[in-house]
Amino acid sequence: MIDIMSFSEEECINYTLLKNQPSYRGKQLYGWLRKGISSFEEIKNLPKTFIDEIKAECFLAICTPVRIQISADGTRKYLFSLTDGETVESVFMKYRHGNTACISTQAGCRMGCTFCASTVGGLKRNLYPSEMLSQITEIQKDTGERISNIVLMGMGEPLDNYDNVIKFLHLVNDSQGLNIGYRHISLSTCGIIENINRLAEEGLPITLSVSLHAPNGEIRKQIMPIAKKYDYDSLLDACKAYADKTKRRISYEYALIAGINDRPEDAYELGNRLKGSLCHINLIPLNKTDRKIYKTSEKSHIESFKNILESYKITVTVRRSLGSDISAACGQLRSQHLNQNGENSGF
Repeated sequence: MIDIMSFSEEECINYTLLKNQPSYRGKQLYGWLRKGISSFEEIKNLPKTFIDEIKAECFLAICTPVRIQISADGTRKYLFSLTDGETVESVFMKYRHGNTACISTQAGCRMGCTFCASTVGGLKRNLYPSEMLSQITEIQKDTGERISNIVLMGMGEPLDNYDNVIKFLHLVNDSQGLNIGYRHISLSTCGIIENINRLAEEGLPITLSVSLHAPNGEIRKQIMPIAKKYDYDSLLDACKAYADKTKRRISYEYALIAGINDRPEDAYELGNRLKGSLCHINLIPLNKTDRKIYKTSEKSHIESFKNILESYKITVTVRRSLGSDISAACGQLRSQHLNQNGENSGF
């Protein structure tokens, strides 16, 4: 079966021509797909015989809400079921500058970061571009509000699903679709260097967020297995090259873990490594999960860490915790769902 919702306009036109339909039918089809239709019956201006042909060959990769949790602060956490029964998570967050959707790019994850619940059960499969789009359209349907910002920071490693993610970025930016500007999109990676280099050549003015989480390679190896493949200095070199090529500031994500990477000496070492580079550091108070042994840093430690970094003339923010009362951290809701269904027994 064909994943038709991942088609570009050109692909829709080519498909209709193959079916002996005029090219304008392809444009009409594309318009319906970009509306986020839930069934082929919603298409009103194509011949029924053509729609029947489409139905016989194609499927609509739709994310169906299984569970929605609403936080006291307005954050919404979604557990979506995919057409094959796999599940992924998304989060809707309200900010003064607009509404943000944090979406997943994979069902599960194989990166193995020890503080993240998304890794539970490993990687099941990559998501199609259509399934990434569907997370956004379904959130908009549920909230009745437009999404203006996207972060690819949910379940999965976006650069481990490179081709589908790049196609998604083109589709979500399309003026005939969701029309979300590239500069309103952030992509988070744990550091697949060769794909950071590829991304730099794409010419997409998105924000690259790099999950650094450590001041040096030794600490990073303790909490992020990928650090054993890509060494710390090589990752920083790739990030510098990306910033030089794109003229876009790198955002370094740094989850503060008590006693592991939140000491003053860690802040000084990190400041020395990043001073003078085109970057921003986003300090993240660690979300507690019932599967992980790490503890969240004290507020005083977080503030001290921030002050030390700022002494190096580095822009630093502390992420505002949203949805802590609804398990809004990556992978938590899905993990609970799998446990309830007996799919994680023996973990």
